[in-house]
Amino acid sequence: MNNFLYPVYRPSLNGNEKKYVNECLDSTWISSKGKFINQFETEFSKFINIDYAASVCNGTVALHLALLALDISSGDEVIVPTLTYIASVNAISYTGAKPVFVDSLKNSWQIDPEDIKNKITSKTKAIMVVHLYGHPCNMDELSKIAKEHNLFLIEDCAEAIGSKYKNRHVGTFGDISTFSFFGNKTITTGEGGMVVSNNKKLYEKVVNLKGQGLAVNREYWHDIIGYNYRMTNIQAAIGLAQLENVNDILLKKSEIANFYQESFKNTDYIFHESIGDVSNSYWMCSVLVPDRNLRDVIRLELKNLGIETRPLFYPVHTMPMYLNSKDTFPIAIDLASRGINLPSYPDLSKKDLTYIVTSLLNIKL
Repeated sequence: MNNFLYPVYRPSLNGNEKKYVNECLDSTWISSKGKFINQFETEFSKFINIDYAASVCNGTVALHLALLALDISSGDEVIVPTLTYIASVNAISYTGAKPVFVDSLKNSWQIDPEDIKNKITSKTKAIMVVHLYGHPCNMDELSKIAKEHNLFLIEDCAEAIGSKYKNRHVGTFGDISTFSFFGNKTITTGEGGMVVSNNKKLYEKVVNLKGQGLAVNREYWHDIIGYNYRMTNIQAAIGLAQLENVNDILLKKSEIANFYQESFKNTDYIFHESIGDVSNSYWMCSVLVPDRNLRDVIRLELKNLGIETRPLFYPVHTMPMYLNSKDTFPIAIDLASRGINLPSYPDLSKKDLTYIVTSLLNIKL
């Protein structure tokens, strides 16, 4: 636990969460069976407008299952942005496949389609796009590249619940897509995730894999080596309650983002704005500081004022287990070295936001 007056994030638990969890406890359905699991999956699929949704125990295993469902394995290459949370890349490595890193776009911070084209080889089997911090990627261009090269398209939507590209929810463009419901996500189940697809066979394979490889219509018979990646009824109960309020949460987060955006105009800070015909859910509201050498100094000053911040994710190719990349990624490096995530949770008031912004702008650079 931290003692920040304004943490980077905390969930909004103002709905039926306690009521539904107590129902699980009263009924004794607390593990991976119970009515809330199917209800949550059904309502989530409706919310993003997709045919199939399979709940899982966290966002990382959702990615792992998505890759396994596509038969990604040793000898394959999967293209992925280097500027992402480590789970995106680790899930590729779990399968034995090789992650191939791609740089970011300077304006949107999302994966660079032109760099993707440069990285495609005969071993490339899939492109994993990540809607970083809630900003949708350019799905027209990415879908076109995947189709032209006969590649699977995977969407990592862990940070993008409520985000839309040309009025279509992210996660509905790829062959298979994933979401995360960790405690700091727009809606949460504590830990949890979802794998979604419009492809029934992929969905059925995910369901088989996540439930210990249990065969359909034959009790305690397992026809493949599977995993215990299931969501609990308690998690799903929380998720269903969260989903009931998701539009209110997204509206509040949009208001917070608009406040930040207006506040940083004509200053030394560059706010992460929406680029193109997109609806950004603003999982995290972020700014770039003018000089990378000032970033940690600024963060310390804010910490002393009770304001928690986070650095942008470190590019994964800089981490010890992924250092073999010979390519350079100048945009990702620049963004990561100058970026700060600001408090972005939906319960922030205008007074809170004014204090945060004023505190930041009053720091002498």
